[in-house]
Amino acid sequence: MKKRAVGCTIMMAGILAGSQLCAQVAEDGFVALFDGKTLDGWEVRGGKSTYQVEEGAIVGSFGDAGRNTFLCTKKVYGDFILRLEFKLEDGNSGVQFRSAARKDASGAESVFGYQSEIAGDPKVTARIYDEGRRGFKFDRTWLDNTEPEVIAKSAATYKKGEWNSMEIQCVGPSIRTWLNNVPVVNFFDDATLSGFIGLQVHAIKEPNGKPCARWRNIRIKELGASQWSPFFIKGADGKYALKGARFVLPDDWSFQDAEGYLVGQHQAGEKRDGLVISDKVYHDFIARVTYQLFGGNSALYFRAEEVDTPWLLKGFQNEIAGNNKDSALWHTAGDKTKGRGWVARDDEFIAKVRNAEGWNTTCTVAYGDRIISILNGQRTVDIIDPLCEKSGKVALQLHGGADGKMWFKDFEILEITPEMRALIER
Repeated sequence: MKKRAVGCTIMMAGILAGSQLCAQVAEDGFVALFDGKTLDGWEVRGGKSTYQVEEGAIVGSFGDAGRNTFLCTKKVYGDFILRLEFKLEDGNSGVQFRSAARKDASGAESVFGYQSEIAGDPKVTARIYDEGRRGFKFDRTWLDNTEPEVIAKSAATYKKGEWNSMEIQCVGPSIRTWLNNVPVVNFFDDATLSGFIGLQVHAIKEPNGKPCARWRNIRIKELGASQWSPFFIKGADGKYALKGARFVLPDDWSFQDAEGYLVGQHQAGEKRDGLVISDKVYHDFIARVTYQLFGGNSALYFRAEEVDTPWLLKGFQNEIAGNNKDSALWHTAGDKTKGRGWVARDDEFIAKVRNAEGWNTTCTVAYGDRIISILNGQRTVDIIDPLCEKSGKVALQLHGGADGKMWFKDFEILEITPEMRALIER
């Protein structure tokens, strides 16, 4: 019996050692953002609520009736995996990331940026709210459009009044969250690629000094920084030129160097499309351009193939029409293949989002079979399309056969590499 007990003890010790080794491997590359004793490396921004350390956890307490308060990292982060534990005591909280701060005319500071929600309602916890920026605009609370069945699975794991784990991953335009190791949010966005991390205490009408939330075991694994690659480059002489792209019908295009934008002007007698077309073929990416349309029709082409037609490209168009079709998804025919016409559109919502005058920014995400359009920061298309082309060129269009005039600026792309995709898909 004695020998058996010793054997069992050795076996158990081996199991525990193996578990600790697995945990160490799983956390490889992570560093602590909170030392469990002090708030070194953090600063309070926004409101007047308070933060202190108690029993190895950061405790945020209510102290402001008018403004949300945030304990923020002094350091800025780009791509990363953030892991922590939280316990909600009362009210509402959240974890800011890729965030920043600004002051109003009175000098009062406020924080804005992405927030992974912490709430008493498990169905909204770990969803993404855009603090101080796009939250509640156009009757949308959440940036993500997570399916109800996904939310139900994560919500079932939530432990009210107890410690829960949260994970946030940012890889380029991809943002994902997990609640108690169950996936929640999986969406793409183009607003910001870096910023600080913050812990929120929400404002309440009668601040009472009571705890709002607690956070512990806060650690991060940095994954570098993603950057946009511009197609319009300003030289040392102050003049703009194309980089990684070429003009088709060069007489249709001219840079306004002082203002920093490209003018495209097309006559009805020219049946061919004028194009700014990439040299490179892209697979998974996010691309965007800011534009003003004064006449005619245009598009942000993507996953497109050069063909022998007057319009010269076959593939997808993120439509630029100067109406409620802006950012809708159109599929163009080739010389030997039929087009699919309108693949996805939301005229009613686009009418609310687009600027009837002035600049608009349209954005396309192409990620495998998933295609997303974003107009002025608002998602207008998000579909899974098994029929879609898997690669191709990106381009700006001046539609042939019509008098047209457009201005373009900030035409840029961010590739999603196989290494990035491996992280997104984990």
